[in-house]
Amino acid sequence: MGPKVRIVRKEENKAIVSIQAWWRGTLVRRTLLHAALRAWIIQCWWKQKLVLLMENRRRVALDAFARQEWAVVKLQSWVRMWCIRLRYLRLLHAVRIIQVYWRWHSCHTRGFIQGHYDLKENQLNLQLEISLGSQACRVQQCIPLPIKE
Repeated sequence: MGPKVRIVRKEENKAIVSIQAWWRGTLVRRTLLHAALRAWIIQCWWKQKLVLLMENRRRVALDAFARQEWAVVKLQSWVRMWCIRLRYLRLLHAVRIIQVYWRWHSCHTRGFIQGHYDLKENQLNLQLEISLGSQACRVQQCIPLPIKE
């Protein structure tokens, strides 16, 4: 083999090496592109999952907050009801005391009539108690009823 053949082979080798380098570079770039695309897909999926997780956490926190607020409102309403009931009972007690004194006063100054009746077959049994100041009068009477037969 002569020098010419060796030069041609060296040039062929250079061309072959440059083609192989280009092809290997293309394969490496394609592999890197596929790896980057796969990483991007995984990152997008993970971001979606994080959004769902955060939404679920927010919903759970909102539910817990709503339950606490409901409990607080319920407790406040019970306390208000209890306070109003106590006030009502105090007022009722005061009203009863006033009524007792008023009734005692009106009975002793004006008098009153108290009694009951009993209706049996053809007669009326009547019992009355009339109080006027310090005087009292009791009336008990049996009245026959005219019944047509």
